[in-house]
Amino acid sequence: MAEYALEMREITKVYGADKYLANNRVSLNLRKGEILCLAGENGAGKTTLMKILYGLTSPTGGTILIGGKPAVIGSPRIANTLGIGMVHQHFMLFPEFTVTQNVVMGIEPVTWGIVYDFRKAKAMVSDLIKTHNFSIKADAPAGSLTVGQMQQVEILKMLYRNAQILILDEPTAVLTEQETAGLFRTLKTLAAAGASLILITHKLAEIKEISDRVAVMRQGELIGIKETKDVDEYDIFRMMIGRELDVRDKPKKSKYEPCKPALTFEQVVVKHPGQDQPLLNKVSFTAYQGEILGFAGVGGNGLEVLEAVLGGLVPVTSGRILCGDEDISGLDARGLRRRGLAYVPADRLGLGSALAASIPENIMVGRRNEFVRGGFLDLKAVSRFSRILFERYGIAGNKGLQIQALSGGNIQKVILAREIDLFRDYIVFSEPTWGLDVAAGQYVYDQMISLREKGAAVILISSNLDEILANADRVLVFYRGAIAAEVQDIQPTVQMKEQIGAYMLGLGKE
Repeated sequence: MAEYALEMREITKVYGADKYLANNRVSLNLRKGEILCLAGENGAGKTTLMKILYGLTSPTGGTILIGGKPAVIGSPRIANTLGIGMVHQHFMLFPEFTVTQNVVMGIEPVTWGIVYDFRKAKAMVSDLIKTHNFSIKADAPAGSLTVGQMQQVEILKMLYRNAQILILDEPTAVLTEQETAGLFRTLKTLAAAGASLILITHKLAEIKEISDRVAVMRQGELIGIKETKDVDEYDIFRMMIGRELDVRDKPKKSKYEPCKPALTFEQVVVKHPGQDQPLLNKVSFTAYQGEILGFAGVGGNGLEVLEAVLGGLVPVTSGRILCGDEDISGLDARGLRRRGLAYVPADRLGLGSALAASIPENIMVGRRNEFVRGGFLDLKAVSRFSRILFERYGIAGNKGLQIQALSGGNIQKVILAREIDLFRDYIVFSEPTWGLDVAAGQYVYDQMISLREKGAAVILISSNLDEILANADRVLVFYRGAIAAEVQDIQPTVQMKEQIGAYMLGLGKE
């Protein structure tokens, strides 16, 4: 019998007065030196199970064994002492601190028992960076790093704490393909050195590429654990959702002929004071009603700034933005919302939701006046409307809770429900399926297609090229803050993916 680094036996978790069953007698094991992928739809119980393992929440019942010995994990600190580390979906770094300071925080090396030994700390972190071939420097401020490099810092934090069981929650959600390849090399090296890894992921191709086994959960229960080599992507999908995959072609051609401009950028420039290189450099394009306009690019080449401008979060330095014939260049986020902007941001926790507010309060954003009767908020009307959106968008959870009580995928569904229902002129989707399972992701794509068929201008910003190719009618490729290419007649082929990839790296020519 294989020697297990971890065994979770009959783990059960019940939440709240309504007895919501998040985990139902889940038994999971992890071998030493393996990579196990944990898959399942949103609300299937994956994140809850891993929170229990990392001491972020307590189980209602069940037993955990680490190296064959029973363990009670009451906090992340206890988990760390047991050799368990977790890299969260949303990084937990202090941007003003250096890489070294972020890594050693809480267990800093000291001299004479009291004085922080910064030289020793930097040397220890530098050795870890060199050992794992990471592309960061120990004294670099965390806020200056790319997303992929920030993830390296999160992994370093766990390695510094001698983690032998490493949990990664949606580790490739915001990484480029190059960064994903680098991460996978690191994970395979860690496993070869004896570490045991659990990856929460929805990406079936990545499950096949990286894992030794795959465990599938559905509705709080473990459906099964399979050797990855013995199943294909469709097998995994069927286990996740309990039904056959719909492989029918989706309509690529809009019934609504794109002809009327909905949103136009005219020579838009964005610069930070004191910087010579523009973040956006004379960007011009038109998004038409009845089309899905995709934006592709490698991180750091302007897509993040484009999203911020579209959302009214960053002002333009020069140039104009038109909605139809109206100049909206000077409007902030609130003004754009009043003008009809619908916006699904990539940062669903920081921008897309108010975590401490209730789910109905989050749903009401932008339409509170619709529920006021005689000067008072009609709570029954709010509850009815929330229930309708919960049912329509398949949101799993108790709608009476704060939104932060939901899984990441279900928070995204709440945002999608609110924004799609608010849509008027154009709608911006940035990384819309980040953290969503396959079925929920397909639902988002269906919604985008439906909006397009109704004559909407849909703007899709995504680091996932497959997502862009499968849904966009046109693609604009960003490189160094400017549009490097426009690609039309989009087809989901390897050749087109390579063509767009070349533009993203500045290698292609139109």
